[in-house]
Amino acid sequence: MSTGRLSAVAVLAGHEVRRLWVQPWSWGLLAGTLALLSYFFLLSLDGFLALSTKLAAATDAPGVTDLIAVPLLRTLSNLQLLLVPLLTMRVIAGERRQHSLTLLLSAGIGNSGIVVGKWLACLGYLIVLLTLTAAMPLALAGGANLDFGKLAVVFVAIAFESAALCAIGVLASSWTAQPVLAAALALALNLLLTVLDAGARLQGVSNSAINYLALPTHLEPAFRGVLASVDLGYFALVTMVCLTLATQRVDALRSAD
Repeated sequence: MSTGRLSAVAVLAGHEVRRLWVQPWSWGLLAGTLALLSYFFLLSLDGFLALSTKLAAATDAPGVTDLIAVPLLRTLSNLQLLLVPLLTMRVIAGERRQHSLTLLLSAGIGNSGIVVGKWLACLGYLIVLLTLTAAMPLALAGGANLDFGKLAVVFVAIAFESAALCAIGVLASSWTAQPVLAAALALALNLLLTVLDAGARLQGVSNSAINYLALPTHLEPAFRGVLASVDLGYFALVTMVCLTLATQRVDALRSAD
């Protein structure tokens, strides 16, 4: 992209971010998710305190990171399978439904610029949610020993997962003019990627190609503190493929107009 095109993408992304933060829907989604995660965090903390005496007497017992922080972030990664389709369902489908996509297409941003700008805005929203979630266990740092390296690994892995899920959501939103249908399509794709290798795992197969295509395969190592380039590459590949397909779909919509 040229410098002018990148600037236009940044303007569009900023505009989409402002649209997200002035909509009650976005605030309600954020507040509801954080409330649920806060409740889970407090339950985990209460359970940890109840077991603290036994844990202190055990050798190599798991600590706050493994019993509170990682499960909390794992819960967020699972919630994103439902949350992201609700967040992205309007990005293009809403424009088509309100008959404003034609105006956007004539703005000179380009098809890829429209797709990337909207994707960046949704990703920024999820990074804020991830940061606020990570702040909960970090608040315990003054009185507990946290494994900051492991937390950083999980944070990066979920950020890459967020990027991939946002790209899937944008792609689904480009397929239809009905936001609810776009959300359903994105949710179906997310669930498919989650259970894709379930049959193989039941057969004890964990190293095949179908395992590589499944989302959990690339998240589980991070929850154990391992950040592999192959896992980040998977999320980057899903992101690029979905954004490319979404760009082609927007191009088709431009041609149809």
